Amino acid sequence: MATLARFDLKLDKDDKELFSQAATLMGTSMAGFVRAAAKEKARSVIDQESRLTLTRRDFRAFNKALDQAFAPNKPMQEALDTAGQTVRRA
Repeated sequence: MATLARFDLKLDKDDKELFSQAATLMGTSMAGFVRAAAKEKARSVIDQESRLTLTRRDFRAFNKALDQAFAPNKPMQEALDTAGQTVRRA
């Protein structure tokens, strides 16, 4: 069972009436309606902000960089060498 947490929200009268009307039309409580709407919006925002959109030019440059041979600098090469000596593969 999920742990419950309380969240209080003050609304102006017009917003409360709007949410109440929508909740009634959806056949749910006002709290249930607001909770579902907030959850849907939160998921949408997180999904949108988790994506990176590139222009075609930037996408081609990104792919080109991925396709090029990797040449590590000195500190990276030292780290790779150290890891190669200490990390064992199963």
